[in-house]
Amino acid sequence: MGAYVNSSEVIACTNRDHAERAFEQIIGGSSALEAVLEQVECVAPTDSTVLILGETGTGKELIAHAIHNASLRCGRALIKLNCAAIPLDLLESELFGHEKGAFTGAIAQKIGRFEMADGGTLFLDEVGDIPPSLQPKLLRVLQEQTFERLGSGRTHKVDVRLVAATNRNLEEMVTRNEFRNDLYYRLNVFPLSLPALRERREDIPALLEHFVEIFSRRTGRQIHHIPPETVAAFSSYSWPGNIRELQNLVERAVVLAKDGVLPNPLRPSPIQSPIPAVPPPSVVPSDPVAEDSNPAVPMTLRDSERALILYALQASGWKIGGPKGAAVKLGLNRTTLMHRLKKLGIERPSRGADSLEEVSTPEQTGSSARL
Repeated sequence: MGAYVNSSEVIACTNRDHAERAFEQIIGGSSALEAVLEQVECVAPTDSTVLILGETGTGKELIAHAIHNASLRCGRALIKLNCAAIPLDLLESELFGHEKGAFTGAIAQKIGRFEMADGGTLFLDEVGDIPPSLQPKLLRVLQEQTFERLGSGRTHKVDVRLVAATNRNLEEMVTRNEFRNDLYYRLNVFPLSLPALRERREDIPALLEHFVEIFSRRTGRQIHHIPPETVAAFSSYSWPGNIRELQNLVERAVVLAKDGVLPNPLRPSPIQSPIPAVPPPSVVPSDPVAEDSNPAVPMTLRDSERALILYALQASGWKIGGPKGAAVKLGLNRTTLMHRLKKLGIERPSRGADSLEEVSTPEQTGSSARL
């Protein structure tokens, strides 16, 4: 769901249009993702501290960008620091800076991240990795917006909006005395829990297309066809590494692609997919009533998604809900599948009228009704 970087990076957005473009980089329309974005829209215009929670690879940094870009500070700097990537003995200096001669090797004055973020936003990734000895100083700067550089007695005042993120359970760390409870409560002003990719499977086809386009440009390889079985494999995989894992596998698949066809880089697993094997594109007709006599041609991702949904519908007897319905086979919820059917223009043939999901209306005529 975005690039992940260590250390610092300064990102300034110049206007509201930039902020809107940043939101557009968040790919997906699932209900789980939309719920998170609604919360982002609520909290972004404020100066409240935000704590982004979620598994590794769920896009916490991209959400931090969205919060900053939708805030009143969007014309100022966004400073980033991955707390887990900095050696513990240097982390205090990275956060608060130091004076020349403050310690061995301090040959010049250094400005810390809080000072760099003055007037803007500071994003602390992996905040759960901050050592206990440093947590009181972080708590002070959050409460009072003041700090001292290492080796200096001068107090500096800053105006910083903090966005923090972690994949660790801070509540459990508090009970184990590994994380200060007062700091936890100060960070946990507005928590945002990001869904794992397996909880928003309906976004996988769009993410797949997005990363295929990116890596096609980077590698100079043109991908003309994404087979339905590849889409099915991606949609049913558990994704323990979430979007970062999907991104890396798409890059691998693009590198391995031959003749413009995206291969399936996932190893087959007996428990990987609840979806039946999908026949080749030439076997899945675009018209569910009659086979197409024309030879198969390379399909777009939309065509592949349509063919996959049609196959699942046919395999389930055109039933959408229930334990044996097409929604379960595709790993989607019922309302999402209904939305996709309308968007793709998929209609139930008249001979499938036993579907419990379909209710005809007086306005519907002909041999089929839209789901």
